[in-house]
Amino acid sequence: MIDRICGLMLCLGLLLSPIDLQAQETRVRSILVLDQSEPRGPFYFQIFSAIRSEINADTHGHTSLYAENLDLSRFNGKDYEESLKRHLKEKYRNKGIGVIVTVGAATLDLVLRWRTELWPGTPVVFSVVDEMDFKRLNPPSDVTGGIATVPLASSIAAARAVVPDLNSIVFVGDTWGRQVVYQNWKLEMPDATRGLNVIDLTGSTMAETRKQVEALPKSSAIIYSAMYSDGQGTFYPPATAIGLIAEKANRPIVVAAETFLAPGGFGGFVLVPGLIGVNAAKTALRILNGESPSNIPVTVADAVKPIFNWRQMERWDVSESDLPSGSEIRFREPGIWNAYFWQAIALASAILAQAFLIAFLLYERKKRNNAEVQARSRLTELAHANRQILTNAETAESILQSPSPDLNELKEILADIRLADLRAAEVINRMRSFLKRTPFELTDIDLNETVRGVFDFLSVQAAARNVALYLKPSSEPLKIKGDPVQLQQVVLNLIVNSMDAMSTIPFGRTVIVRAQNGGSSATISVSDSGPGIPPEKLNEVFDPFFSTKKQGMGIGLSIARTIVQAHKGHIWAENQTEGGAVFHLKLPLAAS
Repeated sequence: MIDRICGLMLCLGLLLSPIDLQAQETRVRSILVLDQSEPRGPFYFQIFSAIRSEINADTHGHTSLYAENLDLSRFNGKDYEESLKRHLKEKYRNKGIGVIVTVGAATLDLVLRWRTELWPGTPVVFSVVDEMDFKRLNPPSDVTGGIATVPLASSIAAARAVVPDLNSIVFVGDTWGRQVVYQNWKLEMPDATRGLNVIDLTGSTMAETRKQVEALPKSSAIIYSAMYSDGQGTFYPPATAIGLIAEKANRPIVVAAETFLAPGGFGGFVLVPGLIGVNAAKTALRILNGESPSNIPVTVADAVKPIFNWRQMERWDVSESDLPSGSEIRFREPGIWNAYFWQAIALASAILAQAFLIAFLLYERKKRNNAEVQARSRLTELAHANRQILTNAETAESILQSPSPDLNELKEILADIRLADLRAAEVINRMRSFLKRTPFELTDIDLNETVRGVFDFLSVQAAARNVALYLKPSSEPLKIKGDPVQLQQVVLNLIVNSMDAMSTIPFGRTVIVRAQNGGSSATISVSDSGPGIPPEKLNEVFDPFFSTKKQGMGIGLSIARTIVQAHKGHIWAENQTEGGAVFHLKLPLAAS
């Protein structure tokens, strides 16, 4: 009986194990990102950009990425939710989804309610959900992610650092019911604001808010949640709204999102969207690569950092020592030396390069003089050997014409001729060796890998400058003969130029690097969403010392063209019809 039970249990285990393994092995490599924002919002745009970059960098295979903006800050109610549900059901009816990534508590709430009908059994990775909402929603075990929250108490602590004698807190934003990220601040308010005077301007129109913030009490600070409209029918991203408020505010504005800094926020403990996106993507990839979501614990995402705006610090006379420990400073104005650092480096480099060139030319001149002396010496030796051979030959001829030639003397003369001939051959070989020049040997490289190296190097810099950097490599190797360091310098120069060209754009900064096979040649394209190049300047951008930047030296693109031409390639620039500039460089593929 016991043997039968053991056998039955063994069979049951064998039957169940392959099913679980097969489910992991056949999981569709696709991710659907659902966020609660409108498409224009820079905060959510940066989250999605970070997700896409992390997915593209994954080496386990291609992953399809879908995205939907639910726009819950502007639209809500049962009818709207039902229309969204119908839309998603129809749109993804025949699309297999491996993992759903939700951005925001409101989105997670909808997915938990819709999942059984729309995506049964599909794991969910959540982000931008605070601890209070997580407990309220109480998701099942196959729902995991990172809790990211900025408690109201943290923002008030930041306000105290800005205003040491703080006695009033001014809340600015949409009504608490319309808040999709900071809704729980209303519940935290009684404890967090104890001992402070509270001025609640939430729900006021933009016109009313701008008027009120012009005359706030001296010992007060503004805490901005998010405002999505002017209250009179015009909608815009919260980052745009804070810029309009900052124009009038007579007190510093404490914010809780990194994208609120540049438009006029003072700073605080802020959510960093790039970190949120990376954390969500890594968790989603773990599931796609075989891990069970139930075995991935919910963690507190390391996505909140104390970050402050240097320009606002100067405006409100706040010292860096007054800020919380470990604070990061953005938009710091450089000193005179720092402001002209690269120009000084460029000037010093130019002087050093000139000195090196002069030294090199003097060295080459000395080598040339030595070469001429050596060449003359070799020619003298050769002439001497030739005369010696000629003299010995004439002597031998005279001996042979005599009635009784001296054979022993002939042997000595022939031996001398042989030695002179060997000496002449040695001189000639030494001259050939002296004059020989070894050609420059190019190495076999894959342009995909060359460009990816630059992409990885610049990813951190691009994120710091709020630039979404995308790489679209060729699906097949792009084998060429070239110098990888020089070609990486060309691509790096083009990408940095593109990022510089978008410095005045508040958001939506994008650089796309494409590598393509053109049959007999490989093409690298670097396009951006900047203002483009003036049409009349398109033919001048590669000229030495031509630059559209105020502090540019105008030598980067000229050097890039020289490098490309040295590789028997071609580089050119043009404007895109949808806006922005694109630089192309074409290089010949190596013969297979």
